[in-house]
Amino acid sequence: MTRTLRIAMNGITGRMGYRQHLLRSILPIREQGGVTLPDGSTLQVEPVLIGRNADKVEALAKQHGVERWSTDLDAVIDDPETDIVFDASMTSLRYATLARAMRAGKHIYTEKPTAETLAEAVDLARIRRETGVTAGVVHDKLYLPGLVKLRRLVDEGFFGRIISLRGEFGYWVFEGELQPAQRPSWNYRKQDGGGMTTDMFCHWNYVLEGIIGSVETVSSQTVTHIPTRWDEQGEAYEATADDAAYGTFQLRTPQGDPVVAQINSSWAVRVHRDELVEFQVDGTHGSAVAGLFSCVAQQRASTPKPVWNPDLPTTEKFREQWLDVPANAELDNGFKAQWEEFLRDVAAGREHRFDLLSAARGVQLAELGLQSSEQGRRLPVPEIVL
Repeated sequence: MTRTLRIAMNGITGRMGYRQHLLRSILPIREQGGVTLPDGSTLQVEPVLIGRNADKVEALAKQHGVERWSTDLDAVIDDPETDIVFDASMTSLRYATLARAMRAGKHIYTEKPTAETLAEAVDLARIRRETGVTAGVVHDKLYLPGLVKLRRLVDEGFFGRIISLRGEFGYWVFEGELQPAQRPSWNYRKQDGGGMTTDMFCHWNYVLEGIIGSVETVSSQTVTHIPTRWDEQGEAYEATADDAAYGTFQLRTPQGDPVVAQINSSWAVRVHRDELVEFQVDGTHGSAVAGLFSCVAQQRASTPKPVWNPDLPTTEKFREQWLDVPANAELDNGFKAQWEEFLRDVAAGREHRFDLLSAARGVQLAELGLQSSEQGRRLPVPEIVL
């Protein structure tokens, strides 16, 4: 028996909406015949493409064999045949879209951040509780091979007592003057919902929660390193949003141990590491470094004993002293894997584990990160209660 869910995909002409969610998630799920449910039945998907540019949306629909497309988001939300509303549009538009969809009785799945303010993010969580729909928020990094391996090491007790986490994220985003920028210009305008802190602290919150534990305090320094950029039309504009954020976080593990985390995030840094993002976790019994795909580890018994000597060049090859952590399983695309989990939750009528409350904590961390930088002090992260 096969059941089909019609998914309204808003913001489909954007980079994330198209590449990760349509091209690498929903279309492959459709092509594989859907998602198999525990009772042996099949859940198939039927996307409806939505965007503001009719020509672009229609072209994508024809290219990928999608029957339905529209530029009228409200009409698709109101359509009784629409089961799920997915949103990957601009952050400034997201709250209104998600609130309207839930009040129309639609399940929702959305990119982050879910709102521009904590008040709106919490309100979305309350609307979900009132309407009873299933809501999912993209937590893609927890499904990627490198972090899956890292989490497995935590669960197996490899680290002993965890002491610290250090993260490095970012790359050079071209200004747009001599070479086109790799990211949309709105990302660098605060008035349009852009900014490194707004964009990435919601990711770091769920990564820290998913790997180590809850975030208790934040201290951050935000900077706009590149004050002038050039937009898609080649026009210079003032970058009003931060393009880098340097954060320190106090965490608490489920066992009650304190952990210090430091994460540097920058769109004005040149990469000298194996992946665009890497996290190092250090513990009393071992350490590990994970990117999106790879993970290497060094246990206590195999830890060398370096000696500081500024008078002689270092001869040790430190990278060669770490061992690869095997996947021990075939891991699918992280975005697709979470989509399949979310669709199973919709079919079962249950809550998704990464919901709007989890997303609200991410918005909260971003909001507090900006306040911390402005005020020049460390701020507590209070528990959110609906």
